[in-house]
Amino acid sequence: MIEKIKEIAYTNLEDYLAQLASLDGVRIALSSSLSWEDQVLTHAVYSQELPIRVFTLDTGRLFPETYSVIEATRQRYHKDLEVYFPEYGAVEQLVTQKGPISFYESLENRKECCFIRKVEPLNRALKDVDVWITGLRADHSENRAGLELMEWDEQRRIVKVNPLANWSLEEVKTYIKQHNIPYNVLQDRGFVSLGCQPCTRAVQEGEPFRAGRWWWEDNSKKECGLHN
Repeated sequence: MIEKIKEIAYTNLEDYLAQLASLDGVRIALSSSLSWEDQVLTHAVYSQELPIRVFTLDTGRLFPETYSVIEATRQRYHKDLEVYFPEYGAVEQLVTQKGPISFYESLENRKECCFIRKVEPLNRALKDVDVWITGLRADHSENRAGLELMEWDEQRRIVKVNPLANWSLEEVKTYIKQHNIPYNVLQDRGFVSLGCQPCTRAVQEGEPFRAGRWWWEDNSKKECGLHN
C-alpha cells in the first residue's frame, strides 16, 4: 500500500485525493479541526464525492464559532460530518479531581487534558483506517518544518498523508476564497491556529503561527499529542 501511495504524482490537490481514494481496499479518513486547511481538504473530498470519511473531534471546549462552521459545512455539502466526543467518564474524573482548568497548572496536566479530550477520541476515529489525511503544513511551526507529503505514524501503525504540506498560508486562503468555502470567522481575527477556547488566543503581529496555542507554555513544542 505504501508503495502504491508513493507512486501517486502530486499535480494538484483534487487529482491527488481522487487517485488516493481510487486505491483498492484502502480505508481513508480525513481528520478536521475546521481550520482553513481542513476546510480546503473537506471541500476537495466532498465536491468530488470521494469515498473518504471526514470526522472532527468535539472536545467539549470549542469556540461557538467552530460549531457554526460544522453546521455551515453540513449545509453547504449536504454531508454528515462525523463527530467524536471524549469518553465522558474520563472527563468527569478529570474535572472532579483536578478542576475545570487544571491545564493551566502544568505541562503534565495540559497533556493529560489533551489526551482525554483529543488523542483518545482520535485513536477511536482512526481505528481500522489505513490512511489518515491531515491539514498539516510545513510552515505551521519549526516543529513541523520537515513535514513530508507522506509519513508513517509508528504509534498508530498508519500511513499519514499531508496534502497541504508545501502550501503557503496565502495559497490556502486563496483557495478558500476561490471556492467560497465556509471557514471560521475567528481566523480573520488573529486566531490562525484553532483549538479549545480556554487554550487558544489570537496571534499578535510578528508572532509565530502557533503562538496562540497554550501561550503560557514558553518551552512547549505547541503540540497536543495528535501529531507526534
